[in-house]
Amino acid sequence: MSPIALGKALDAAKFSKLHRKFWLLAGLGILLDGFDFFIIGVASPLIQEDFGINAWQKGLVSAAAIVGAMVGAAVLGPLGDKLGRARIFKYDLIMFVVFSVGCMLAPEIWSLIAFRFLLGIAIGLDYPIAASYLAEVLPQKNRGRWLVSAFSLQAVGIMLGAAVGVAILLILPETTSWRWMLGFGIIPALIIIVMRRGVPESPRWLAQNGREEEAVKVVEELTNVPVVVTDKDREKVESPSEGIRALFQPQLFKKDMIRRTIFTSVPWFLMDIAVYGVGIFTPTLIAAFAFGGQMDQSNTTFIIDDIASTEWTAILDIFLVLGFITAIFLVEKLGRVRLQSLGFVFMTVGLSILAVTTILQGDDAGGYLGLVFLGYGVFNYFQNAGPNATTYALPAEIFPSDIRAAGHGFAAGFAKFGAALGVFFFPILLDSWGKPITLFLMAGISLVALIVTVALRIEPAGKSLDEISGRKAGGIAARPTPA
Repeated sequence: MSPIALGKALDAAKFSKLHRKFWLLAGLGILLDGFDFFIIGVASPLIQEDFGINAWQKGLVSAAAIVGAMVGAAVLGPLGDKLGRARIFKYDLIMFVVFSVGCMLAPEIWSLIAFRFLLGIAIGLDYPIAASYLAEVLPQKNRGRWLVSAFSLQAVGIMLGAAVGVAILLILPETTSWRWMLGFGIIPALIIIVMRRGVPESPRWLAQNGREEEAVKVVEELTNVPVVVTDKDREKVESPSEGIRALFQPQLFKKDMIRRTIFTSVPWFLMDIAVYGVGIFTPTLIAAFAFGGQMDQSNTTFIIDDIASTEWTAILDIFLVLGFITAIFLVEKLGRVRLQSLGFVFMTVGLSILAVTTILQGDDAGGYLGLVFLGYGVFNYFQNAGPNATTYALPAEIFPSDIRAAGHGFAAGFAKFGAALGVFFFPILLDSWGKPITLFLMAGISLVALIVTVALRIEPAGKSLDEISGRKAGGIAARPTPA
């Protein structure tokens, strides 16, 4: 049998047990992001009560890890293009463990904020590295489905966070329970570190960096066919920037890349403002909807209300899981762009329902809880059935291999900037503007994200990575193909 070009062999391969193993090892880091996403929302009221912090400090605690993730993804993510994917995600979770210990033992609020920031760097670094690795080893057929499936492990982490949060509050109903909540993530992180030890490097990266024998070995093990490295497999655009210039990655803003960069980063940025702002403070909002926000009458009442709002939030998070399941089954059939657009439409609807409900409720805490459940159900379901899944997959697919981690890192980092804005300002806006205006603002942001998605759409479904990148004999095509 004649050797097949390395890239073509990877695209045409049948999905095997080895693919599934690499998928799991690369995607498990997203589980920790989901866990931290949920658990800080449960821990935040306890931290506020324990340290006696104000709304600004509470916002900093919640936003610190997200700002760190922005730095990890945008600044350090491009290291995956320079040093390789596998080398970095073998070690970034060690950082997660070390800084989780720091969070758990933090003596006062500012040290906690610092450790949360450092923890976020580890989480953010895993985003572009894992996504790039997966896109480069997965077959063309159902590539989007498996990328979305990997990101759906975030929902597993969220449900783990829900279970851990409720269990710890029931076992140890004290304001200091937040320390055990933040420290629990050490356990899954250590397990993932052990599992990742034997994962090989991305063969596409190896081929582009002069390690052709290793690349061939990995691909032949994956595909069971003889392969050869061709000039197209070796082709590069240019090396990513380093240091502070990595924040801007000038090669991502050149004429042939600017549309891809805006399309992958801006909707993700806007989505994360709403998803993180509303999502992390779901227990706080539920407490306000159900109890009128009166969670400070006594320590006993405070803990009971926090348990109740956490249980409500855990029930509503079932819609997050159902949304991911829907995305997994529809992402290839409907395409990434259509799924993302539909998601933004119904996120706008869900947030509008919640905003209208706050107006109808007035001072009647506990009233219209059916509408609260409906609004949150629609918002949670469609964020994961659409943009929360597709924004992770798109930059991993549409950027060329040699700047894939830089492109995904910039998009993820810009998104985390949006998440930080949402998390930091959401409680402040709730206090100063009230729930209706704040929720309508989040709905408007989702609507803008829809407009950007439709205007700049680039659909990678059913195409090889080379076709999506627009690779020609002379390099990268100037215009991506719209859906």
